[in-house]
Amino acid sequence: MKVLVSGGAGYIGSVACEALLRAGHGVVVFDSLVQGHRAALPSEAAFIQGDLLDLAAIRAAVTAHRPDAVMHFAGHARVGESMRDPFPYLADNVAQGLNLARAAVEGGVRRFVLSSTSHLFARPRRIPIDETEPLDPATPYGEAKLTLERSLAWLERTHGLHSASLRYFNAAGATGERGEDHDPETHLIPLVLQVAQGRRPKVSIFGTDWETPDGTCVRDYIHVSDLADAHVLALQALDGGSRAYNLGNGTGFSVKQVIDSARRVTGRPIVTEPAPRRDGDVARLVADSMKIKGELGWAPRIPDLDRIVESAWRWMEKNSRGYGDAG
Repeated sequence: MKVLVSGGAGYIGSVACEALLRAGHGVVVFDSLVQGHRAALPSEAAFIQGDLLDLAAIRAAVTAHRPDAVMHFAGHARVGESMRDPFPYLADNVAQGLNLARAAVEGGVRRFVLSSTSHLFARPRRIPIDETEPLDPATPYGEAKLTLERSLAWLERTHGLHSASLRYFNAAGATGERGEDHDPETHLIPLVLQVAQGRRPKVSIFGTDWETPDGTCVRDYIHVSDLADAHVLALQALDGGSRAYNLGNGTGFSVKQVIDSARRVTGRPIVTEPAPRRDGDVARLVADSMKIKGELGWAPRIPDLDRIVESAWRWMEKNSRGYGDAG
């Protein structure tokens, strides 16, 4: 298949492009490069620089390349920011996704894979969280993802667009060629590793009185290459109809456990400081991924926290200026 990947120059999108090419698919990336990096793209991928808010531009890309499927990663993705300034999320993220879906439908595309989120579960009734859990977004970022999931369900009924919504938890780690390079950085593992590198003095722990064993938030960290593999499997299964999957390792690690892992991996001191809880955070988010395991045979290949952290550390040590080192 030929796959159009929006946001394919970003962290998860670029690794998904790598996985698609490895599986024998053709890849066309549509990315504004506002947050992504041209150097993150595999050389085999075609590239179009454009903004999904420009409906004419994405229509032209679909017309020119005639993809068989779409994967949608693009959009604002800073969860905390969405609590302070919800409009880019509730407006832009939704409009971008709908423009892409509209161009896909008009171009005869029948497969759409959505990068969704665990922020659909603000107050889970049980942990780990499976797909029967009521959808209750924790943030405007999550609300925008839910709007797109619901929109895709209507597009299946009205236009036969089969979709997969992949609700993943905390993407982490790196491949040999691709890793995290955000400005500003907001994800815990690269922040902690930047302290180990001496690039920042300390890392903040947002809340030390959560209802967890050590008082810090617990999250399910999933290696980015495992996420990418799940996208490829979901894409290939869409002839069987639309679906939604929760994606994680099924094991939660606290903020303190992540910091301890980084100390083991790097052998360096990491200074921490307590900070107030952040709006939109919840105590524990851990995925139950039995559905995708049973239906598609997916399983994480790198479930161990130290291995996830080690892969990120190797990439950061090799690319001290992020993709600035990649030419």
